[in-house]
Amino acid sequence: MAAPGEALTPSSYISHHLTNLSTDKLGLVGDGSFWSVHIDSLFFSVLIGFGFLWLFRSVAKKATTGVPGKLQCFVEMLVEFVDENVRETFHGKNPLIAPLALTIFVWIFLMNTMDLVPIDFIPYPAELLGIPYMKVVPTADVNITLAMALGVFFLMIYYSIKVKGIGGFAKELALHPFNHPIMIPFNLLLEVVSLLAKPISLGMRLFGNMFAGEVVFILIAALLPWWAQWLGSLPWAIFHILVITIQAFVFMMLTIVYLSQAHEDSH
Repeated sequence: MAAPGEALTPSSYISHHLTNLSTDKLGLVGDGSFWSVHIDSLFFSVLIGFGFLWLFRSVAKKATTGVPGKLQCFVEMLVEFVDENVRETFHGKNPLIAPLALTIFVWIFLMNTMDLVPIDFIPYPAELLGIPYMKVVPTADVNITLAMALGVFFLMIYYSIKVKGIGGFAKELALHPFNHPIMIPFNLLLEVVSLLAKPISLGMRLFGNMFAGEVVFILIAALLPWWAQWLGSLPWAIFHILVITIQAFVFMMLTIVYLSQAHEDSH
């Protein structure tokens, strides 16, 4: 993983695995450009997304009312789990929320699961093919997590205006929590900060947890001899299964809560 003629050290190994395959690294844009695109994160997130859609579509086409197969049972349990959480949390009427929640949970879970793939399983063959960098966990990239959070944020704004109207949405920002004209500047500051904090915390929470998990796997691979890596990585991988599931669930639940709040027409 080191450059030609350069000795491979733990620090260079760690630095290499924390570097995305981006357009500036390939010389397509200026070094460190704001418009640099992380090709690997986009590729794996889109690939996993299409794989998820193909799998669920295949199960739906083959679904039977008789004795279902194991995969159909698993998908039905997953759909019922998400539907139950939506019914308990979302208090409006919107046919988009349940499919959106299911998509978010499964897609994020699958992207998180890429953290369980051995560290060099994909990057090493990629390097042999001339691809210098390769990060395979899309949710360990803050650009991906914040992009998903911004998508939720735009839906929040859209449904807030659709349900309450522009005037109602503006009044909610200006006259809450203190319903007095003199408090409008304070209310606006408080509500705008609270509104912007939702997508930022949503995206950064997922990124922080997944990036930390990835760093632990890299440290184990960099600092332990090959024969001892299983002793460190296996317990962490077992524990990390819980982390990747919880993070997908938290992102889904907060999305439902935020969209439920956007549908509440408070007077």
